[in-house]
Amino acid sequence: MAQLNTKIKLYLKANSKTWDNTKVSLQDDMVDGVSSPYIKTWSYDIAQPTAEQIASYETAGNTAETLHSVKKTRGLAYPELKEQLDMQYKDLLNGTTTWKDAVAKVKSDNPKE
Repeated sequence: MAQLNTKIKLYLKANSKTWDNTKVSLQDDMVDGVSSPYIKTWSYDIAQPTAEQIASYETAGNTAETLHSVKKTRGLAYPELKEQLDMQYKDLLNGTTTWKDAVAKVKSDNPKE
């Protein structure tokens, strides 16, 4: 289930706005251990989204969160930039594909879909 802030960011983007912590605040009043986040304050110049509008971003929110997770995992899996540059230099000298192979492996091990 996509987080509330992800769905709100998508709502804002659809309305040509961006997230601004000074214009929106969220709160979660846990009740009997059950999370129920909601919009506490809203000061954008567009209407605050209804529960139905927020719910309509569930699928897109899940996709966005999955993509963010994949990008974060890939970022940690890639060799350090200095090492990648060294790979590229050696590939140019030797006619090898070490760098390309390393990047392809990270991408295949962590697909976006």
